[in-house]
Amino acid sequence: MVLGDAPQGQEVGPDGVEDRPPHARRTIQALLHLAVPYLADWAMLAVRDGGSTTLFAHAADGTRTGPLRPGPPEEVAAWLNRIRGLPRAERLPDAGEHTGLAMAIPDESLRRQVAALLPADVLGASLGSSGGALVLVRAGGRRYAEPELGLAEEFARRAEFTLDAVRTHEQRAEVAAVLQASLRPPRLPEVPGVRVAARCRSAFEHLDIGGDFYDVHGAGDDWSLVIGDVCGKGVPAAVLTGRARQTIRTAAHFDRSPSAVLAALNDVLYEGDSDRFVTVVCARLRPDPDHGGAEVTLAVAGHPAPIVLRTDGRIEETELGGTLSGVLPDLSYEETTITLHPGDLMLFFTDGIYEARGPEGFFGLERLRELLPAYAGAEPERVCAAVERRVVEHLAGAAHDDMALLALRCGA
Repeated sequence: MVLGDAPQGQEVGPDGVEDRPPHARRTIQALLHLAVPYLADWAMLAVRDGGSTTLFAHAADGTRTGPLRPGPPEEVAAWLNRIRGLPRAERLPDAGEHTGLAMAIPDESLRRQVAALLPADVLGASLGSSGGALVLVRAGGRRYAEPELGLAEEFARRAEFTLDAVRTHEQRAEVAAVLQASLRPPRLPEVPGVRVAARCRSAFEHLDIGGDFYDVHGAGDDWSLVIGDVCGKGVPAAVLTGRARQTIRTAAHFDRSPSAVLAALNDVLYEGDSDRFVTVVCARLRPDPDHGGAEVTLAVAGHPAPIVLRTDGRIEETELGGTLSGVLPDLSYEETTITLHPGDLMLFFTDGIYEARGPEGFFGLERLRELLPAYAGAEPERVCAAVERRVVEHLAGAAHDDMALLALRCGA
């Protein structure tokens, strides 16, 4: 079972139209809030995305509406297209009951709101290459002066740049999310006699693809578990992560010995002039479903060894070390074997957990040790969730690195 790191969902507008991501919607609302009341008593943005158009409106009384689909497409298309084709901001025909503006609004209460402003001076401006349109309505017989046409045109131009930036942000976030997800198994396999859970939380301060990864693979009574972190961020880190994961899977196919797997990984990754490296914990899990326990053989490459939580609340740690993978040639790694009894839990983690820095300093391993005993005998999903929650509380809103957790508990 994989927990956490779910993609941010989209919301649905009042008329059932799928909304844009929250950050895009907030940007659109902020733009309209600037337009009203400084430029108009009522403003609308027609935002184009592909072949569809979505409307967002804002009134002087603070009423916000959107996302909405336009009214009858035949009548509205020509009206919106005219605005999109304007070389500069222009006055539009007076807004009336049967004008393009009134027909473009699919919401009855919003149509009444606009009707209450009539007679009005209506201004339209194109959002340029984005295909959007800006509509400004000023009521009370007040007309737009010539300098205000230039101001509206400049506002529309800046709105275009802002929405283009948001669109780029959305695309980058989507690419990062898809690529990040591809670097971890979409679903953890079922291991006989053992329950396995994982949890990931991407870095807060950037959209770059992070380097934390985990994997579980095997069959029957012989399994490999791995968790690690590659240096760097972005596409280079993603490439290195994919290479490391595939190498580990291939090596484990021939020999599941953790020391052999890490030695093979180092041989593949080592390049004399490269500064890239990977930290990894590799485990060989041999469950005994008949008795509810398991044997876990470990080897590490520059990564902290996992913590064992016994059913009576005791914490056990393994003194095991090993050199980073990819920095030196011809490395060998030591192994150690731990016996787990029914109900015992083993927790693997990346440095984003203990190096999370909040107002009280680093979270550290000591806080992790103090937290775990209260969860003796708990499901691994619950333990992973509790650790993540405690680390996030410690951060108190501060930026953080990627965080990954992988836990196994004997006795499904």
